Amino acid sequence: MKISFIGAGSMAEAMISGLVNKNVVKGEQIHVTNRSENTRLHFLRQKYGVQTTYNLQELFHQSKIVILAVKPKDADEALLKVSPYIQRDTLIISVIAGVSISTIENILNIHVPIIRAMPNTSAAIGQSATAIAKNAFVQDCHLELAEALLSAIGMTMIVEEEKLDAVTGLSGSGPAYIYYIVEAMENSAQEIGLESELAKKLIVQTLLGAAGMLNHSNEKAENLRIAVTSPGGTTEAGIRVLDRHNVKDALINCIKEATLQSKRLSTQYHR
Repeated sequence: MKISFIGAGSMAEAMISGLVNKNVVKGEQIHVTNRSENTRLHFLRQKYGVQTTYNLQELFHQSKIVILAVKPKDADEALLKVSPYIQRDTLIISVIAGVSISTIENILNIHVPIIRAMPNTSAAIGQSATAIAKNAFVQDCHLELAEALLSAIGMTMIVEEEKLDAVTGLSGSGPAYIYYIVEAMENSAQEIGLESELAKKLIVQTLLGAAGMLNHSNEKAENLRIAVTSPGGTTEAGIRVLDRHNVKDALINCIKEATLQSKRLSTQYHR
């Protein structure tokens, strides 16, 4: 099965890494192109054994799946460029944030199955949280194929397209929020006298343990937090500081703003 990637950025690499490392497809079955950065293509070719080309006829020849992974600002140009090569039996999977299925349909100007997906960069280790939506031309066989591919890079769920902006704000950008918090924990570790290597191990295991508790417990996050926050204890002292700085509100507003930005992109690229 030949899979063609339009775009070679971090999301494309995360998906390629997941697919190759999970042995879903071999590297040579994946073909990749981008606008002009040959150095990037060379890197992917060397690291994952993928095929790279700027010859679009070669790229699309016998390609059953085309994955659109360009930046939103480059979407129009990329779609117009590839539209002459799209066949009616080609399954299009778009991971372009904020670009709607109707926009893709209008630019391609062909009745073709399109699945819009919102994975995150944890796809690189098979741990993405991916929501997908589909157009009217997607049949069960297309959906099964897309789910098989995307499940190889993590958890997959089907949603209505109007929910994808919220998914983008919550889980699409979500890893960056966690890394941001970890940055603060690492900085604090240095200030309280813990070596960076020791601190990283403690932080990572703390995150894994908390995620495991959330995954295996029926309790809400709030209840789990309360259970470890003893009156007059160290956790309560720390939480009190977070509350004083309105950290919870800041995170809520962060996700809302990311969701709004996805909606702004949708409006910007609406046709």
